[in-house]
Amino acid sequence: VQLQASGGGLVQAGGSLRLSCTASGIIFSMNRMSWYRQAPGNQRELVASITRNGDTDYSDSVKGRFTITRDNAQKTVALQMNSLEPGDTAVYYCNSYALGREFWGQGTQVTVSS
Repeated sequence: VQLQASGGGLVQAGGSLRLSCTASGIIFSMNRMSWYRQAPGNQRELVASITRNGDTDYSDSVKGRFTITRDNAQKTVALQMNSLEPGDTAVYYCNSYALGREFWGQGTQVTVSS
C-alpha cells in the first residue's frame, strides 16, 4: 500500500496551495480518505475527510477555506487550501481507512509565512 502526497511548499499568508494524494494497493473507492496535519510540538489533527459516498467533514479551523475532493477513477484525493494562515503551517498527511485497516502517506510540508 502506498499513499503518495505532493503539493506542499512555502506560501505567503492569504495564498493558496493544492495538495494531492495518489493511492495504490487499496480499493480506493471503498476507503474514507482524510488529510491530517501535525505542527511542531502539537498532536496530529484531522483537517478534512471524505467518505466513499462523497460526504465531507472539516475541522472548524479550516471550514470555509479548505475543500477536500476525491477522484475514484484516478485514485486521488485532493485538498484545496485557500486563504492560508501562518497557523496552517504543518506537515500534512494523507490517510486512508476502510474495514479496520488504516494507512498513512509520508507527509508533505506546508509553510505559510506572515
